[in-house]
Amino acid sequence: MRRLLILPLVVPLLVACGPTEQPPPAASSPTPSNTQAPSPPPMPEPTGKGPCPYLSNESVSDANGQKVSKVKTSEDQPHPSCFFYALSGKLQLTVRVFVGEPGIAKAVVDQAAPIDTSNPADEPAGWKGGYQPSGEGAVYAVSKGGSAVVVITNQKQSIKARTVAKEVIGELKL
Repeated sequence: MRRLLILPLVVPLLVACGPTEQPPPAASSPTPSNTQAPSPPPMPEPTGKGPCPYLSNESVSDANGQKVSKVKTSEDQPHPSCFFYALSGKLQLTVRVFVGEPGIAKAVVDQAAPIDTSNPADEPAGWKGGYQPSGEGAVYAVSKGGSAVVVITNQKQSIKARTVAKEVIGELKL
């Protein structure tokens, strides 16, 4: 009888003396903050009057095939986004320039021309991104290092947006 009485008392004592610490999480399990891709800044809004400091109305008219009636700019620095309007008063072309962190530059491009749905873009040399139809027109978006250029046109031909993007990159020496 004594053995039966002692055994129920000893087992809980041994369990209580065991380790109480939980093992540390495995080193390979990433934390959520480490796995999130950088977010692009909000889309720019036309808040100021033109002209565009890095692209002329004539260049836009030649590349996009429409006369420019007015230009507005955003408050972004160091390069504001430029919004070019057609004679009808409708937006015909937008140029967004981002300069900052490389991960954010890629996120700006992926927001405009997602890698999963767009065609690959690689002009000018060394720049990478995509082009695709966008709403009523097309978009051409590329990045290199911490710089990104996104051109959205109301024309269906993405070559018009690409022509403007190459001109902006050359003008700003990005």
